[in-house]
Amino acid sequence: MHHRRSPAPSSLLTLTALLFLFITLTTAYRPWPTQNTNITELQFGINKKYEGSSDLIKLKYHMGPVLTANMTIHIIWYGAWPTSQKHIIREFINSISNSGSGGQSPDRRPSVSGWWKTIQLYTDQTGSNITRTVKLGKEKNDRFLSHGKTLTRLSIQSVIKSAVTANTKPLPIHPRGGVYLLLTSADVYVQDFCQNVCGFHYFTYPSIVGYTLPYAWVGNSEKLCPGTCAYPFAVPDFIPGLKPLKSPNGEVGIDGMVSVIAHEIAEIASNPLVNAWYAGQDPSFPVEIADLCEGIYGTGGGGSYTGQMLNDRDGATYNMHGIRRRFLVQWVWNHVLNYCTGPNALDS
Repeated sequence: MHHRRSPAPSSLLTLTALLFLFITLTTAYRPWPTQNTNITELQFGINKKYEGSSDLIKLKYHMGPVLTANMTIHIIWYGAWPTSQKHIIREFINSISNSGSGGQSPDRRPSVSGWWKTIQLYTDQTGSNITRTVKLGKEKNDRFLSHGKTLTRLSIQSVIKSAVTANTKPLPIHPRGGVYLLLTSADVYVQDFCQNVCGFHYFTYPSIVGYTLPYAWVGNSEKLCPGTCAYPFAVPDFIPGLKPLKSPNGEVGIDGMVSVIAHEIAEIASNPLVNAWYAGQDPSFPVEIADLCEGIYGTGGGGSYTGQMLNDRDGATYNMHGIRRRFLVQWVWNHVLNYCTGPNALDS
């Protein structure tokens, strides 16, 4: 992805500063191709966005771990979050492993659990697949913005440290299978947010947090840049005449976040330490399994076309069912078939 690199004074080029330069160049997500050329397009050409662009994709396994142990997603709600918004995000995560077990009825097809089946195809060097079990873990509220209204990539790690070391109800430490999801409310600005970045994933530094833990940040773009990060429920200003679609849960910012959260969870599972599944020569520019399908939500998707999606009687657009709700979630790269796939594919 395209990022700006800030020069650091030579006196500050400590190991931490060098790591900071590295993290500023790691993975990020935006659902809409902007006017800027990004690293993916430079490497693969603009046609890489099409479903069948298998000749252009050089996704490789770099021998690092994938998340084969059951995943537990611990959420940090940073800022003020209405309960109704939390419910939408919780249900998406709870829908990933819903297959009718535990007394629940299976999701209607196409389903969120069907979307996860593509991610489960990825294996580690022992041949073990990514886990089918993803569950919601503990949650921590940081309503009073303990680290301020503006976060940098490094201060995000400090927010996570505060959550796992809190005096009351700290988040549990799960080095195997634990994923830490920092969600920032609509009035919080994160470094590079809206400038091609809607979310990213990485891992915490032991020097800051005490452990190496995979984490993701995703922001609510409702106030700052819905046309960039909540597309197609909002549209970019530079495309006149394009009408936004109706969001399935009546929350433009949150429905946009769900797809970014899905994107990041898929990439954490397949590339948690940025040394497993990615394309490109440089691990500081990892083009990962969801990056390869950026902006594709249905059959025929590619370029600026989202692909064929579903419309409900109320006019809302979606492409998969959760336990009780509908969601629009971006497809991911299927390395067995060598193209982007999703549960709503017309040929599935």
